[in-house]
Amino acid sequence: MLAQDIIIKPLLTEKGYDGIADKKYTFIVAKSANKTEIKLAVEKLFGVQVANVNTVNCKGKLKRMGRNEGYTPDYKKAIVQLKADSKTIEFFDSLS
Repeated sequence: MLAQDIIIKPLLTEKGYDGIADKKYTFIVAKSANKTEIKLAVEKLFGVQVANVNTVNCKGKLKRMGRNEGYTPDYKKAIVQLKADSKTIEFFDSLS
């Protein structure tokens, strides 16, 4: 799998914004990706050094529209902690 296929998009939430100061970044990643693949993909795409990766499988929420109901898609979330001497990810610098 290519690095662009593993990292789908950044996850921008209030809790995610709090981690930016500590060099913790949150991404939605491919469901089949493991921690090692995620670490290598982030290092390749952003040119940073990753200390550790935590992953969470998130289930979709039940949504209703009138009498019709369904679930939003399941996704996998990765919280990436950078090393202290690593540079930051430029995309997130403008958000904090």
